[in-house]
Amino acid sequence: MPTFESSERLKEILGGFFEYLTADEMMRKKLLDSKMILKFSYAEPPLAITIDLTGDSPVFTYDDAAKKAEVEMSMKADTAHRFWFGKVNLVVALARREMVAKGPIPKILKLLPIIKPAYNMYPKYLQEKGFASYLIP
Repeated sequence: MPTFESSERLKEILGGFFEYLTADEMMRKKLLDSKMILKFSYAEPPLAITIDLTGDSPVFTYDDAAKKAEVEMSMKADTAHRFWFGKVNLVVALARREMVAKGPIPKILKLLPIIKPAYNMYPKYLQEKGFASYLIP
């Protein structure tokens, strides 16, 4: 059974986490410095989260077919959930096709050191927002 029972819950948790991440001043600056538009396309349940980092502040849209992303990552929502706990190696997941990347892979890999602190932030976020039932050991 999937971790997220609905697209709405996935949006609430992962969409909320992306907003939480960019509220951190250091993380926000580093992400905005990338000047990218990222799209995360999830399955089981379906949801697309687009993060536009080309302006002065991040802009989040959901299921936005109009906005063209430079980098698009597709995966099951459960894979994304485990990734933010630091339990999924991006390079291995790409090789196994658990994650599918469209766009310049070097740019994707360049984001890894930037988002590394997020692995500690995700469990903290889940606790703070009342989503402790989503924590994994």
